This record gives sequence, structure tokens and C-alpha cells, in this order.
Amino acid sequence: MPTADLIRRIPWLVVICAIALLAIGLSGIARADELSEGPDLFSKQITWAFVSLPGLALAFAIPYRTWKPLGHLLFLASLPLLIVVLFMEKRGGARCWIQLGFFDLQPSEFVKLTYILVLAQYLMYRDNFLKVAGLFAPFVLTLIPLALILLEPDLGTALLFVPVLFAMLFTAGARWRHLVCVALLGVAISPVFWMKMSAEQKSRIRALLTQVDGGPNPGGDRRHQHQSKVVLSLGGLEGSEFSGPKIDDPRAYRLSNSQTDFVFCLIGERWGFIGATFTLLLYLVFFALGLRIAAKTREPFGRLIAVGIVTLWATQTIINTGMTVGLLPVIGITLPLMSYGGSSLLMAAISLGLLLNVGARPGYEVAGEPFLFD
Repeated sequence: MPTADLIRRIPWLVVICAIALLAIGLSGIARADELSEGPDLFSKQITWAFVSLPGLALAFAIPYRTWKPLGHLLFLASLPLLIVVLFMEKRGGARCWIQLGFFDLQPSEFVKLTYILVLAQYLMYRDNFLKVAGLFAPFVLTLIPLALILLEPDLGTALLFVPVLFAMLFTAGARWRHLVCVALLGVAISPVFWMKMSAEQKSRIRALLTQVDGGPNPGGDRRHQHQSKVVLSLGGLEGSEFSGPKIDDPRAYRLSNSQTDFVFCLIGERWGFIGATFTLLLYLVFFALGLRIAAKTREPFGRLIAVGIVTLWATQTIINTGMTVGLLPVIGITLPLMSYGGSSLLMAAISLGLLLNVGARPGYEVAGEPFLFD
């Protein structure tokens, strides 16, 4: 396809939404820098944004169908990183990063994307999911990274694989009774995952059921959720950017991991209820446009990639914003394109490049039913 035609076919509304979300996230990180005495993470995040651009460009430039035969190889190549990370030094009670000196690599961020690729490669053939036995492979593909990530332990990232699996199975056309079987298998092994959770993770889940609104900070594992709601409420309707801070005491704004897990609180504090609502609407528009790309794509591999990426981002957004307002337990998960982090932003840029890739090359080689027989 000529370059001019390819550029013309880019879903530019998706690009505009992504740029707007990145800019809002940067404003939240900048606000966190103002309220803390830590390092200048705003400048670092801008640097990572520019570093991520080649990844986005490469993911878009190479036709996505080129990755079809490589999905399983990329997935297998990324799994050893989840084993290596288990031997790293703990940070914040978990081993999630491989220290490379100039850069801390978070392998789970890249495994999420290679998982989508290998699952799309498997599910693009009808014979692989129309029988119950055919669902064994996707279940194992999900279980392996999920279990390794739980060992770090990183409950938030591990939970993302389940909705992605179901969304891609549903898109491929798996039968409802087979999906119910997979769900029952998941329920059957859930006690094992509960036993493998750390004491802190279990405590955070219990803290959700005993949270208290208002009053002094209760401490313990309830302190994060209590303080996140306090900081979010300080924004009021318009936010401190327009109406000024409500409290002069900087201690009222202190929030652990404010630039990563709780960046949405800083956005709400800086831009108020209006800004927080606008941010959520931007995400909704982005997800709707992503599903529209999937619906217009007749090529099965591309459709599954688009659905997987949109489901992954939507699940992250729901969990992250839900835990900041007290609707879900604090399990540590980033907000796509907005939270601080090099691995997170690079993965988001590559995922965005793949989504734009599918949108610009919808494919018309499949007539009638969009999924093939092996």
C-alpha cells in the first residue's frame, strides 16, 4: 500500500484521544512533583514519551500480518523474563523489575502484549476453539504467565489476563457453554491463587470491605484507599488549577505511588470533577473507536489483536479508577498512557501502534465468516 494511502487510512481520532490522555497524564505527574519532594518524574516521563515513539512507529509500519507466524515465538521468548525477575531484589514488597542500570524493565508489561499475539494466532482458526478440548491450550497459555506474575507477587497485572482471554474467545466465536466451562475451571482453581497471594494482598482485599469514609486516616492497608479519596475530593468541581488548593498543608496531599497507581487522584485534584469526568469520557471514546476498528476488520488475526488490546486497556482503566474511589481493592495497576513508568508507556505505545496498524490495514481476504478453518 502506498505511504500516502496508508497515512490517510490511519484512524486519527484514536491518535487524538491517545495524545490527549498522555497530556492529561503528564499534568497529573507534574502535579505530583509539585506536591512531593521527590525526583522530577515529569521530565523523565516526557523523555520516555519520545523514547516510545520509535516503538509506536515500528509497530505501525510493519504490516501486522507479518507477526502471525511469530506470535508463539515472541511469547516463549518473553516468559523467561518472568522467571529472571523472581531472582531480583524486592522493591515495595514485590519483584516486578529487572534492574538494567539505566532502565528498570518490567517484563509483565511486555508479556501482556505477546500473550495477545499468541492467543490471536491460535484463535484465528475455528477448529481451535469450537471444541472443549481446543480450549485447553488458551487456558494453559493464560495460566502460565498468570501464575508466574502472581509469584512476584503482582495481583493487579495477573488479573488482566482473564478478561482478555474471555473477550478474545467470545470474538473468535467460542460457544457459550464452552466459555462457562473455562469460567468454572477458573473458579475451581481460585483457592490456589488465594493461597499463593501474599499477606499484604489478602489484607488489601479485606481492607476494601472495612473502609471508612471521612475522619482521620485509619492506617494499615486502608490508608492508601482512604488517602486517595481524600486527594480526589480536594479537587472539587473545577480543581486546584482554577480555584486554588483547598488546604495549604502539603501533608494532606501525600499519597504513595501517586504518579503511578494513583495518578487519577492527582488529575481529579488538579482539574476537578470536570477534568476527571472528561478523562473517563476520553477513555470511553478511545475504547469505542478501538472496537469499531475490530468490527471493520475482516481479517481474523487483526480483529483479535484489536479486541485484545482494547480489553486490556479497558480492564486496566476500570481497575485503576475503581480502586482510587474505593470500589475495588488497591492491587497496584497503572492507568494506560497516563501513569508514570518507562515499561508501561513503551508497551502502551507499541500496543497503540498495533491498533493503528490494524485500523489502517483492515484486510479483505476473508469473505463471509471472518474466521478460518485450519
